[in-house]
This record gives sequence, structure tokens and C-alpha cells, in this order.
Amino acid sequence: MTEDSPLQFEIKKLIKSAGPMPVWRYMELCLMHPRHGYYLSRDPLGREGDFTTAPEVSQMFGELLGLWAASVWKAIGSPSLLRLIELGPGRGTMMADALRAMRVLPPLYQALSIHLVEINPVLREKQKAILSGSRDVTWHYTIDDVPDGPAIIFANEYFDVLPIHQVIKRETGWHERTVEIDSTGELVFGAAPEPTPHFDVLLPPLVRAAPSGAVFEWRRDAEIMKIASRVRDQDGAALIIDYGHLRSDAGDTFQAIARHSFADPLKNPGQADVTAHVDFQALVRAAEDLRARVHGPVPQGDFLRRLGIETRAMTLMAKASPEVSEDISGALKRLVTGGRGGMGSMFKVLAISEPNLISLVGFADERPDAKAEVP
Repeated sequence: MTEDSPLQFEIKKLIKSAGPMPVWRYMELCLMHPRHGYYLSRDPLGREGDFTTAPEVSQMFGELLGLWAASVWKAIGSPSLLRLIELGPGRGTMMADALRAMRVLPPLYQALSIHLVEINPVLREKQKAILSGSRDVTWHYTIDDVPDGPAIIFANEYFDVLPIHQVIKRETGWHERTVEIDSTGELVFGAAPEPTPHFDVLLPPLVRAAPSGAVFEWRRDAEIMKIASRVRDQDGAALIIDYGHLRSDAGDTFQAIARHSFADPLKNPGQADVTAHVDFQALVRAAEDLRARVHGPVPQGDFLRRLGIETRAMTLMAKASPEVSEDISGALKRLVTGGRGGMGSMFKVLAISEPNLISLVGFADERPDAKAEVP
């Protein structure tokens, strides 16, 4: 990292000309600035990048999501055309693994029309390479551009990078949190001088009772509303997997990750991944307001176990060398357990479907009805 990133210079210039910047705008610039935005200029994944997602941990993750999609396809009547959509598909690893699993049902595989919503040109090229043998793949900049029709939507670690609004509680009310420049020329957090009018009435009771100095954060409902209204009206389901909390509460989760370690989110903007925890209660509330059916959320570990990840791991280990078997065992542990380094508890899984899908695999004590072996 450089001492003074190009985007830091741009942000300071904006603050000097227009005044303190809301946190949501700062986060948006860090990730999406047309020249210096983090997600428009690099491949951030893997050991050589800044973080690792579940599909990069093990092929089992994407394979099981493929079988989950197969069960949904059957549940909605096995339509002859199915839009398989992934939001923020990384390198394309998860989609490639899911498609490999879905090949065991040729009628389903023939029905697929694959749509990837990706803004990063570097990652688009990697997706094209890994999916070069797949049929009918189209790229889009927004889900709005995906054609109509029954759909299954995957959103793995997508919502955590959508910009957050933050407010901080003072004696005078809730004030929008900002980014400004201090007397030494450094970026620091501040707050709008005037409170946001009538903000209390919008808050859950738990947050309303927070002490002075507490921070509350939220995201606009636009993305979840697009997803919920699509599956409600056009048939299908969406699967949202991300790290976050089950109920809306006060707390500052705005953070930066660089080289697999936490970093100061106000240092070197544009050169680290900036994220915030996902408020799953807010997602549920928005989807239910649109009269879509909600399933979960449940911890990722529970979801993957219900899909049969332990059986899949044993199948892979039976064919592998001792060294590879150890890697598979380690990947299984990371995906399903909690504690340090584990994703099983921190990550939650939420499904949203059209109203008539009363139950979905993975969200009750049942096993997948798609039991085919994955090659």
C-alpha cells in the first residue's frame, strides 16, 4: 500500500470543496470510484488477494448450492427455461462448481440460461475463462438487465459491500456520521451538526433505547426489493449468504480488510476492501413487506449440513491422497464450524421465494431430494 492513495487525494479534495462526506458516500467511492475504486481495478480473492470466500475454500460449497438449485427447479414445476443468476460472482468459481453438480440432471442443465451481474472487468475476464465450456452465459452490470422468467438467484457475500448509512446518537438526537479532515490533514469520523429529523420513529425499539454514543447503520432496501419482487412475480427463489446479525441492533461494523487482516477503513481508501455486517432482520422485513416468502435465516453451518456436506466430504476424501484428504477435512471445518477462522456461525443463509414455495431444502430438518452423486 502507498502512504497516500490516489483515491485519498480525490476524497480530500471533495471534502475541502463540499464539506464532510457521509459514510455511505465514502464507502461507495472506496469501492466504486470509476478510476480508483477497489472493486473496479483488481482481483481481490485468494491467498494473493485480500480475502477468501467460501467457494474458494472448497468445491463442496458451490456443488451443494447447485443441488439446492436443482431442488428448487423441481419445486417450481421444472420450467423449460430457468435464469440462473449470480450477483457478484467473484472469479466464477462458485458458478462453475454449481453447474458441475447440475449436469447430473440433463433436463435442468438444458433449461439453464446463466446470467452474471459483475462490474469488475478483471473478474469478468476470469469468469469467462473458468466458464468457457458452459452454455449460454451473459454478463450484466445490474440485475435490472437480466431478462424476465423463472429464476434462481445466488448472492454470496454481495450485500456486505453495499454502502451503509451510519448515524450516531447524541443528546440532541441521531446525527448522520461523516468522514472529514482533521487539523493534521488526516481523514477522521465526524457527525453532522444537526440531528436527522424524526429519526427515532424509524428505529426498532432495541435501537431506540441505545445509549449516547451508539452507532446505528443501515442499507437502502433497493437491492433486496428488486430480488424479492422478481421471485415473487416471476417464480423461483433467491439464496443470500453473508456475514452479519440476525436482529437489527446498534453497533459499528464498518471495517476494512487488506491482505487477510483488518485495516483502518479511513487509511488508503481504494486499496482495501471496505464492508459492514449485513442486517438480516432488515432484509427479512423488506422482503415480507413485498409479500415474498422468507425462509430462514439460518447459520451457514446448519444449512450446509442439511444439504449433506459431511457426506460429500467423505466421498471426496475416499478418492483422495492423505494430504488432499486433510485439506478437504480442513475446508469442511472452516465452512461449518464457528470460532476463530470458522464461517459456520458468523455467516447466515436466507432464502426468498415466490409465496407458494412453503418449504425449501436446507431450512428444515430434511435432506435434499436431489440425491444424485456429483462426479
